[in-house]
Amino acid sequence: MNEILEQKHLALLNEAERRATAPTHNIRACFELLTLASAIDRDCAARLAPHRLSESKFVLLFLLHDRPEGRSPHELAERAGVTRATITGLLDGLERDGFIARRGGLDDRRKVAVILTEAGQKTARDLFNEHTEWVASLFEGFADDERKTLNMLLQRIWQNLEAGRLKGGRQKDARA
Repeated sequence: MNEILEQKHLALLNEAERRATAPTHNIRACFELLTLASAIDRDCAARLAPHRLSESKFVLLFLLHDRPEGRSPHELAERAGVTRATITGLLDGLERDGFIARRGGLDDRRKVAVILTEAGQKTARDLFNEHTEWVASLFEGFADDERKTLNMLLQRIWQNLEAGRLKGGRQKDARA
């Protein structure tokens, strides 16, 4: 099924087949997974773009939803898994588009709390249902045992990835 692979993956797969250095069926499976993940990311971005949101900004809306007291930029960065520099840019964009406001802390004016505006609350509320329905629809028609099998297979890939990281670390240590 070459047509589902991205061109860059197809080129690498063809070269791997030519060189015959590794099992290409495993390489193909990895590239199919990467292509699927990219397609899901693109669809997600396309769904959020009309709302002037990226996935990262969307996540911040939900970290602030149902938090009338807000959260600090530091806490948002930590919970979203981004750096403080990244959170500043995301918050600037959300503020510019009217989704959030920054306010000084009541006890300490140096502390900043980020809160959702009314528009931010409405967008978060409306998009949450729409987005979760879309994500759930990606697995429509899967039986419970099929989902469990997929989860098990993905866990095995994670284990292999981690084992490769550990092995790579030992090889680097041996070379040093």
